[in-house]
Amino acid sequence: MSSSTRFSTRATANDAFQSAETNGLDQAIERGRAALLSRQHQDGHWCFELESDCTITAEYILMMHFMDDIDDVLQEKMARYLRDTQVKNTHGGWSQYYEGDIDLSCTVKAYFALKAAGDDPEAEHMRMARKAILALGGAAHANVFTRILLALFEQVPWRATPYVPVEIMLLPRWFPFHIEKMSYWARTTTVPLTILCSLKAKAANPRKINVRELFVTPPEQEHNYFIRGGLLNRTFLMLDKIGRFIDPFIPKKLRQRAIDKAVAWFLPRMNGEDGIGAIFPPMVNCLEVMKALGYPKDHPVRQTCLRSIQKLVVHRADGSAYCQPCVSPIWDTVWSALTLMHTSEDAGTQDAIAKASDWLTSKQELEVKGDWIAQAPDLAPGGWAFQYNNAYYPDIDDTAVVAALLHIQDRRRGESGRHRVNINRAVDWMIGLQSKNGGFAAFDANNTHYHLNAIPFADHGALLDPPTEDVSGRVVACLGVLARPQDQESLRRAVDYLRSTQLEDGSWWGRWGSNYIYGTWSVLAGLALAGEDPRQPYIRKAIEWLRSRQHADGGWGETNNSYIDAALRGTNHGISTPQTTAWALLAQLAFGDVHSDSVKRGIAFLVADQQASGALEGLWYHPSHNAPGFPRVYYLKYHGYTAYFPLWALSRYRQLLQSAAA
Repeated sequence: MSSSTRFSTRATANDAFQSAETNGLDQAIERGRAALLSRQHQDGHWCFELESDCTITAEYILMMHFMDDIDDVLQEKMARYLRDTQVKNTHGGWSQYYEGDIDLSCTVKAYFALKAAGDDPEAEHMRMARKAILALGGAAHANVFTRILLALFEQVPWRATPYVPVEIMLLPRWFPFHIEKMSYWARTTTVPLTILCSLKAKAANPRKINVRELFVTPPEQEHNYFIRGGLLNRTFLMLDKIGRFIDPFIPKKLRQRAIDKAVAWFLPRMNGEDGIGAIFPPMVNCLEVMKALGYPKDHPVRQTCLRSIQKLVVHRADGSAYCQPCVSPIWDTVWSALTLMHTSEDAGTQDAIAKASDWLTSKQELEVKGDWIAQAPDLAPGGWAFQYNNAYYPDIDDTAVVAALLHIQDRRRGESGRHRVNINRAVDWMIGLQSKNGGFAAFDANNTHYHLNAIPFADHGALLDPPTEDVSGRVVACLGVLARPQDQESLRRAVDYLRSTQLEDGSWWGRWGSNYIYGTWSVLAGLALAGEDPRQPYIRKAIEWLRSRQHADGGWGETNNSYIDAALRGTNHGISTPQTTAWALLAQLAFGDVHSDSVKRGIAFLVADQQASGALEGLWYHPSHNAPGFPRVYYLKYHGYTAYFPLWALSRYRQLLQSAAA
């Protein structure tokens, strides 16, 4: 549904405002509560769809051609999804996010996948995409990962890709380039990729699909595959050339030793049917490595790896299918349960929260010492992952929210201490990974080796996992709720970090949600729970910044273009979205602001914007991608964000109103 249609069909915010504090608010909360409860799984968890741009689905199709294991029915369903997501009314290609500009790499992958799926290159949508690619300089200018994919399919020479020899597995930890210096997602993706690149692996490509028509200059004659930047980048490019020159002279025994070490690294991390790292790229790389190394098709590890990839596929009622980059059950469950805590005291709701808490407790990682051990070798495990299972890579963001939820649930039920062991293990683990600057990253501590972003392999700028404002805000919230005496120094350092990262206009950047409004909510919610005085100028400045970004209809929105141009922070061409509005409201409500005109107008917007009928009745909807996987490079749409955050804002508002009236 287009934004203009939604605006024309729903009641105006002013109309809704008249009833927001009476029946309209109660009814909206009740509809939202019922809709959210109906989506809970039998065992107590929630898991909403997690959609990205077209690349994962395109790569899934091409993975089937690499492996010579093509499911034609699934391929056609995925091809339909790709055709449906092509932006035919403007640039003719594919974007990284809803209403974004064309992205060359996305468009090259989608075109290649559609051609592999059998689409006629002379069909209108293919001609349109091809024209757009050539207008941007052709496939030679796509990003590194796209060029590696093209090299695997023999569409570009290997010199079009950065030199990433598997021998990096033999480098000592003190070396400037070492896999432990990368983020978890880069580490799990890169290790198997080094094998593919070193072997110069070749896709089976049984239907002999090629995309030479996407190059302005024939790929073997092209000499400008790499963008030349500053001195450090040019130095790395020179080293890249030197490495490529000496590669043929690397002794076979040394190469085999490096391959063996890489395989020995990723096999223990395969993570069963949840897959290595529980994210799509390393799963696919490992599957293709196993084929390249001669693992038979029926090898149990290869079969399990394939199933982990297949489990990410979503089949839609319209006959299309797409592949998720990963799944988000812990994240969805903890926010859903926290939301429901504010909606109703009825037995059904309380039972749902209790089941969710029990399910979450069962998912805590208490045994495996993951890759984080490199920074904290004496630390005991205790975190939660983002996915169903990802023992090597628990997520500090998820852990902070789950620990807080369990503490609140115990307090509400008068069962203080029931989850004390779980909570203490979780918080001790998080604090053990506090970075030197006082902030918290998502998976590691002090992952700030910024020189790595200058190597040719890192044109996406996403090799690192440094501390961020939003994750740190979440940890501050958790520590504030728990109020353990032994955490006070860590809490002070984290608050100091947040103060130091506030921007001049009062906002905070959002690493894992779009964007400054998400970041500002994450920080303000944490500061409120940590007991910061709301009268402090820096907090008032943040709230005033939020209010300055409110739209005439009462809502808020923020374009992902704000990751490219900071001047766009907190803006969305005047179009409001339910999740962004909820974050802006929750930030203000965190400090008890319930009577301001800004809050009332925002609440009215959400009441008016709720879906009144159809499959999403009782929830909210907007087609926009609402979070970056990697800012400026790759974006996500959490379908759950329009299910629980608006409902939480409405119900929290009603709670505060009732408290104020009591």
